[in-house]
Amino acid sequence: MASVARAIISGTGRAVPAQVLDNAYFCGYLDTSDEWITSRSGIKERRRAGDGETTVTLARDAARIALDDAGIAATDLDMIIFATVTPDTSVPAAACWLQAELGAIGAPAFDTNAACAGLAYAMVQASTFIETGKYRNILVVGSETLSRITNYEDRTTCVLFGDGAAAVVMSATQEMDRGIIHYVIGADGNGAAHIHVPAGGSRMPASEMSVAERLHSIRMNGREVYKFAVQKFNSLVQETLDGAHVSAEELALIIPHQSNLRIIQSVQQKLGLPDEKFVVNIDRYGNTSSASIGLALDEARRDGRIKPRDLVMMIGFGAGLTWGSLLCRM
Repeated sequence: MASVARAIISGTGRAVPAQVLDNAYFCGYLDTSDEWITSRSGIKERRRAGDGETTVTLARDAARIALDDAGIAATDLDMIIFATVTPDTSVPAAACWLQAELGAIGAPAFDTNAACAGLAYAMVQASTFIETGKYRNILVVGSETLSRITNYEDRTTCVLFGDGAAAVVMSATQEMDRGIIHYVIGADGNGAAHIHVPAGGSRMPASEMSVAERLHSIRMNGREVYKFAVQKFNSLVQETLDGAHVSAEELALIIPHQSNLRIIQSVQQKLGLPDEKFVVNIDRYGNTSSASIGLALDEARRDGRIKPRDLVMMIGFGAGLTWGSLLCRM
């Protein structure tokens, strides 16, 4: 019988498109300004996928870096979990395309769609599989090409979203004081219409009308989403701390989903924590949905902000409405 294990983060990687869209790009054709965008979101620039770049190709590049960081080969993977709302195809799963790109044939591969909370959901899934003792190395990827479902004439949404990918290798350890020590995930489908893409599924199949009316792009009720995010972020941080019986002061870092700088700052003020305890890169990448937390995690690991055995909280919330948080002893 397999022995019980804990899941640790053994490797991370990230990949973003080369093309940069700064705020001046939108000022050139929309009724907006750098000050308007920055003051409301904290975003200065974001990346956009070019020809030949897709959700899977970005994921592949990030995954190869993460595998190298973990010191394992793709053939060592026991599973691939791919978090995305912008898969290359609706069938098959993006995870299957990625598996073929990496050469990890035989490993179970599937997608999870929890939008901006997607990476947190996927990491919890991976941890649960590893804790059975049956799986040793699981690749978790959050990758998006949100530019492909963004209406660039809609000022309220097009300035917010960017493309990118992040990968996390989770591996088994017998060190029971490390890895994911507590998590909270949840959803409230009553708010599903607040962020959604109306067309393209069985509810509204693609048609000339759906394309003409741009119903294949993101629709968002910004006011309701902002209210939800502020309330949920605050309560989720406290629920996670309470569940793990730790204080905010014990955290080395909080890695939040990068949706809006004002939301992050409101939580920071409520907790009374200094700037250096929050990882923020929204100014450079915008909102990359399921890639968001992973991009920030990889940056923090590589620039030395995360050290062995640090206690790190990762937290996301988004369309669905979904939310997810986890505490990880690195």
